[in-house]
Amino acid sequence: MEFVRIHEIKLNAKEAKGLSAQELEELLLKRTGRRLRLPAGSLRKIHIAKESLDAREKPDVYRVFSVDVLDSEFEPQELLAEARRSRAKAAVVTEESVAFPEKCALPEGVKRPVVAGFGPCGIFAALTLAEAGLRPVVLERGACMQERVAAVEKFWSEGVLDPRTNVQFGEGGAGSFSDGKLTTGTKDPVHRLILQTFADAGADPDILYKQHPHVGTDVLRDVVVNLRHRIEALGGEVRFCTQLTGLQIADGVLKAVEVQGPDGQAETIETDALILALGHSARDSFAMLYGLGMNMEQKQFSMGVRIEHRQADIDMAQYGAPHEELGIGAAEYKLAVKTKEGRGVYTFCMCPGGYVVASASEEGGVCTNGMSLRARDGENANSALLADVRPEDFGSDHPLAGVELQRKYERLAFELGGSDYRAPAQTVGEFRALGNSSGSCHQGTPRHPLAAARSGPLPFAPPLGATTILKPSYRPGIKWADLHECLPEFVSDALEEALPMLGRKLKGFDAPDAVMTGIEARSSSPVRIKRDAEGLALASEGERIAGIYPAGEGAGYAGGIMSAAADGYHAAMHVLDRICGDQNREKSKVSV
Repeated sequence: MEFVRIHEIKLNAKEAKGLSAQELEELLLKRTGRRLRLPAGSLRKIHIAKESLDAREKPDVYRVFSVDVLDSEFEPQELLAEARRSRAKAAVVTEESVAFPEKCALPEGVKRPVVAGFGPCGIFAALTLAEAGLRPVVLERGACMQERVAAVEKFWSEGVLDPRTNVQFGEGGAGSFSDGKLTTGTKDPVHRLILQTFADAGADPDILYKQHPHVGTDVLRDVVVNLRHRIEALGGEVRFCTQLTGLQIADGVLKAVEVQGPDGQAETIETDALILALGHSARDSFAMLYGLGMNMEQKQFSMGVRIEHRQADIDMAQYGAPHEELGIGAAEYKLAVKTKEGRGVYTFCMCPGGYVVASASEEGGVCTNGMSLRARDGENANSALLADVRPEDFGSDHPLAGVELQRKYERLAFELGGSDYRAPAQTVGEFRALGNSSGSCHQGTPRHPLAAARSGPLPFAPPLGATTILKPSYRPGIKWADLHECLPEFVSDALEEALPMLGRKLKGFDAPDAVMTGIEARSSSPVRIKRDAEGLALASEGERIAGIYPAGEGAGYAGGIMSAAADGYHAAMHVLDRICGDQNREKSKVSV
């Protein structure tokens, strides 16, 4: 079905403040008719297609909409003519999307497919297979949502880590303790299906049109449980606290998977298809697969810190006014620069009104991540501040050298934080004062606000107890330290050089009292499990392994919820192509 889409319908943010979804649509209906200079009432129904913000005239901030005309007295070509006369931007659009495949019963003798991992990739792989009638078996090493939330809260409050169930492992994957961002840098027709599936499972419908959609970790947890129930209702089975421990392969063909259950019992599950949706932190699984001869290669990743500012300061820098006053969400940012030697430094997974969270999954290591609730109403804003880590930085040509590099610096952060899962933290001012960029070296006694109070203030550092000092949000707590001691020198140097450049892009980003908490090294996987054009894994000699489909972030093919979910969908479609033939691909295509 074709729609006439009208672009750039602008509302002052304050004008739309406090409106319900229905009231907003009614206001946009009137404003669209007025923009096209149409008789009152001639437009009867519209649908919001897209929404973005325009803050170029701050503190006047505008919400900018594209709307689809669903019902009107005018034919599409007449609407386009009216748009031309009124100099409004308009076009006829046909959006291609995809649907879940039609039912395809397992042929006689074909065994149920297995999905290892139940993060975004595994969820959508399993859901796609379940919708097709293949009744997948899902293996998730961590616990179900309720038990997982309790385990994570115990870690954050008491510093007691469960290596099996934590921020990385358990129902929903790492996304269950994030912001629930649904932005992506890739274009894929399946994205619309993913967004609609999230909305159907309980996410706010505004994710269907917001430029930067997010679910919020509190809502996302319920959404994930609802998706699991949908998979189970379709005949799928989700086994929690059950880890993939081995594979049985004969003559280049998968025969079975070996697992360890909740009580440590071993089990062998015969299967003809395994989707590896392991996640980027499944380091023991990477080692197991490499030992079995899986073809892997090093992949660039990133390392750095979480940086926190007051959300009020970010609002003023981006909007020129508090976001509450404007009636819009807390301000966001996305920044990137290159150092003189060409190393990329960028912000990632920015969490407005959010929290820095402890994300360790291995004993004796500290790593950070960011998390926001749906309301994004926390006092601080945070983002990862990362520098590129290239394969030539790994110090070895072993495919898993990047994993060892991550582990090395996470252990240093653990020790620097006090060896009790507190994280080392430092103000931006002190980080710069102690770094190479200020002419000092990385060795020596760490300097932090407490030390500064005893021995005199450092350049850029606020006095102890000043009202400008931001309260770090990381739990179970921070220890003031010199972050240079738990970062590679090339990362520290890149961050030091980048901070003033980023401050020129966003006023206050390099504020001396902004707090950096370390370290963050798991924004993406440092390894790629190689696969062919049909999604099948390759052995070390280069031949395919029939029945094994590496997918998602852990396999090195995604970065974030949306791209991981899309890759899971495509991996499932490869399984269906093999089992049911490729007719499902044509049946899954729709136009909306």
